[in-house]
Amino acid sequence: MNTLSTAKKVQIINCLVEGMSLRATSRITDVSINTVTKLLVDTGKACQNFHDENVHSLTTKRVQLDEIWSFVYAKESHVEDIVNSDIDKDKAGDVWTWVGIDADTKLVMSWYVGDRDAVSANAIVSDIKSRLTNRVQLTTDGLKTYIDAVKNSFGKNIDFAMLQKIYESDNPKGAKRYEQNKRKNQNERRYSPGDFTGIEIKTISGKPNPDHISTSYVERQNLTMRMHMRRFTRLTNAFSKKIENHCYAIALHFVYYNFVKIHTTLRVTPVMQAGLIKNLMSIEDLVNLHITEAPKTRGEYKKRISN
Repeated sequence: MNTLSTAKKVQIINCLVEGMSLRATSRITDVSINTVTKLLVDTGKACQNFHDENVHSLTTKRVQLDEIWSFVYAKESHVEDIVNSDIDKDKAGDVWTWVGIDADTKLVMSWYVGDRDAVSANAIVSDIKSRLTNRVQLTTDGLKTYIDAVKNSFGKNIDFAMLQKIYESDNPKGAKRYEQNKRKNQNERRYSPGDFTGIEIKTISGKPNPDHISTSYVERQNLTMRMHMRRFTRLTNAFSKKIENHCYAIALHFVYYNFVKIHTTLRVTPVMQAGLIKNLMSIEDLVNLHITEAPKTRGEYKKRISN
């Protein structure tokens, strides 16, 4: 059994965290896709543990929370059409990644992969609560499941507000005009939201500062996720085939984002800005979180299959 060099592992992980698919990474690094997948799984597991061990006792003041859509193997509406008997339909379909970010340090303090329901809302809010040491101001979108989830974890010890964005299609007064524009530009509208018309802010608990009621930073993180994880790119065939690998890829992304990638505005990594560590980490440090063995190189692997 051959063992990949550290330099080769760094090259593979570097490709993955910069938004390349598994097969593209396999081609560029000349390593079998099974090797790439195994390294992703092993490093992703190590990253999950590393995050839990190091991101805690936070003195965060402002938290923004949002959820981003993706899917595993097939979109929810197509799950019943799956004919592959090896696929567990219970693990296929729409998947939501819930993300909590510190608005000041840009640290992704918590994430959770699940459905867009009360179970997931309670899980992410409870995890955020467990990592904090003080009272915070929390802003979410208008998803109603947040209300009970925040109450269950924080009680009244939080300043909580919801920010609901309103688009033309949501406004009864603009609905007729929206439908007319939709018919005129049907192809364009398929991939674009309706025109933004305003916001609605609701104070749920405490006394949140109106100047800091925002979800801008966590929404920007959604874009970062789609840019740095190929399986989140829409209208491609690079979607996740297994929920487990989906979770490992997300763990790898967030540890890379928090510990390795220098934030353009902060000029340090989010964990350094939060005071959790003093020194910059590298992709080699991520690779060294877990030592793995690998099969043959991509060409040798293909040759062995054909024989």
